[in-house]
Amino acid sequence: MALKKYKPITPGMRYRLGNAFDEVTTDKPEKSLTKGKRRIGGRNRSGKMNVRNRGGGHKNRYRTIDFKRDKDNIPAKVKSIEFDPNRSAFIALLVYADGEKRYIIAPNGIKVGDEVMSGSRASVTPGNALFLKDIPLGSLIYGIEMTPGKGAQLVRSAGTSAVLVSKEGKYAVVKLPSGEVRRILAGCKATIGAASNPVHGNVVMGKAGRKRWKGRRPRVRGVAMNPVDHPMGGGEGRASGGHPRSRTGVKAKGEKTRKKKKSSNQLIITRRKNRK
Repeated sequence: MALKKYKPITPGMRYRLGNAFDEVTTDKPEKSLTKGKRRIGGRNRSGKMNVRNRGGGHKNRYRTIDFKRDKDNIPAKVKSIEFDPNRSAFIALLVYADGEKRYIIAPNGIKVGDEVMSGSRASVTPGNALFLKDIPLGSLIYGIEMTPGKGAQLVRSAGTSAVLVSKEGKYAVVKLPSGEVRRILAGCKATIGAASNPVHGNVVMGKAGRKRWKGRRPRVRGVAMNPVDHPMGGGEGRASGGHPRSRTGVKAKGEKTRKKKKSSNQLIITRRKNRK
């Protein structure tokens, strides 16, 4: 849980800040829980580019994560903490009492040999997955389901956590990392604690090549393009390009794009904070 500063022996190393990976205990994943990952490079089934600035990158395998935590009331021991190239948080390899192995998103502070459990009989300790109705108010949680049994969808990134604010009938009120306060069915599961690798946001790449290794291609600013290529392109000299907008004309920085009649609006108590 620390950053590593490198000696400036090359220009790319001068400002690089990397993760020291103090928590990671092995560099080899569990083979039975990995599978091949097909790269699509931002293309659709016709081969046309749907998402720009993606492609290339280092080859890696996908780690199958247990987001549902449906193996209830069976204790499991943490065998290893591992780096996952497909997500920002670290993952933990669990070995259950019956011998089954599963990966979960590791909570911050978990160590090899710790015991975790899911279900109604689990205690309120980091790494245990419980129903929201069984979690005490004020607890930090992550990996939250939005539909019972579907698996964790919210708060899965490195270092993130939500707070269980209150319980209202069949709903639990949760404050998310974005500042949004919303109702979630109390029958949904969540994991106690905060997601691991909190220093992820402080990492400095150091050079453009590291972005290419992660599958990101160069991004050209709209104002540097011609009018035929972007709504903000063209103009004499260094023209600002008018109101910021996307390549398809959708306005940025303030224009609301959420549907007014979206069904989940009734579950949101307070919208997320404005990050201006």
